[in-house]
Amino acid sequence: MTLSRILLAGRDTQLQELVQKHAEQVFSADCISDLAELTESVAPELIILDSTVASNNVYDFLEWTKNNNIDTPVIAAGDDCPIASKNSIAMGAHDFLCGKNDYERLGSIIAKIKRCDSDAGDYFCDNCPANVEIVGKSKANQRALQLINVVAKSNCNPVLIIGETGTGKELAAKALHQVRHGSSKPFIEVNCAALTANLLESELFGHAKGSFTSADNEKMGLLELAKDGSIFLDEISEMPLDLQAKLLRVIQEKTFRKVGGTKTLQCRATIIASSNRNLIKDVQENKFRRDLYYRLSVCPITLSPLRAEDRREDIETLANFFLQTSNICPEKHGKIKGFTALAMEAIKKHSWPGNVRELKNVVDRAILLENSDKVGLSNLMLNPEAILDDAKVNVGKVIDDFSLESAEREMIARALDAAGWQKTKAASMLGITRATLYAKVKQHNLSPKSETVKQ
Repeated sequence: MTLSRILLAGRDTQLQELVQKHAEQVFSADCISDLAELTESVAPELIILDSTVASNNVYDFLEWTKNNNIDTPVIAAGDDCPIASKNSIAMGAHDFLCGKNDYERLGSIIAKIKRCDSDAGDYFCDNCPANVEIVGKSKANQRALQLINVVAKSNCNPVLIIGETGTGKELAAKALHQVRHGSSKPFIEVNCAALTANLLESELFGHAKGSFTSADNEKMGLLELAKDGSIFLDEISEMPLDLQAKLLRVIQEKTFRKVGGTKTLQCRATIIASSNRNLIKDVQENKFRRDLYYRLSVCPITLSPLRAEDRREDIETLANFFLQTSNICPEKHGKIKGFTALAMEAIKKHSWPGNVRELKNVVDRAILLENSDKVGLSNLMLNPEAILDDAKVNVGKVIDDFSLESAEREMIARALDAAGWQKTKAASMLGITRATLYAKVKQHNLSPKSETVKQ
């Protein structure tokens, strides 16, 4: 997660480099006397005072923020941890970084600040790791996160994550890594479906110099690079059978050798594997090794699809979250406030075969197309391929059938019918004013289908 603007005071180069990773813009104050002026002019989302800023200056600045009603979170850093930390937090600091070894917590602190600023309580379960965006508070999500936390706090290794495409297996793997190792240990990702068998073996295990024709130098494999962090084998069901046998040995022996190498290396990483396929069925069809499956399946974590009854309530939450956080069209950020009632109804009724990934794409596409303050049904494009098919079928029809005026007339008529011709309700569903609706009804010469409906 990143913040838009962070103001950093001091000359600690290590902290400066770290802050750059967590902000779109970083403003620096070399002199403490410039800090108050910059705070007012820049309006940062976070202020950080590094260890080169004297303690008395930190306390003075915190006193200034209090007297001037500045509610921007302030983080102080220093080496005299017990006293400085206690005093800084007592003076109003949001947090305190105790020395350089504590800098790794910055990402987690920023994630929590980001969530507080975006009403994250509406989006995330309480037990969701601070810097992993697993959106949704459904029973299915709560159950998955609970299991992730239980597994992560145990010695379970390897770990298997199962779920359809787009359900968030990578996020689940990152959450498990964060709970078990934090941000200080490496998290290495490997897409097993994207590499050929030989390349995947070389990537995983590394190779010795001269082990094959183009091996001009020794290469460190990803298992070695992961050290005592985590390695995520995404779509492990796509891994060739002979390579599955080698991975099984790594899991059993906790050792491996580079391709063409003779030295035995230790594997200390947590191995996290994922699959979007039915591995039991693959085992029965001899497409996946039975022994590897049972090694992986110690305590599998299953992610429900969006169409599942116990996860459908997450659909609206996800749609609103993506609308709020999308960066696809920066100039529209904050201008589109929500969805019309008809649009949200369509979103909740859709089956979402592509799950969360498909939903995010639909919301991004709607943001690109929408020019009002609410996403309407006409800009959702839930089935863009179907639109192409319809165009082919109706290619001989009059082009006016596809005009914006015709589409607008149909949309207003549908809303009025759905609202029983109660114009206030229909206007709300369309995201327009009642006066605008009256004008549109007159413009398109619309009338109720029955004389008994309410006007």
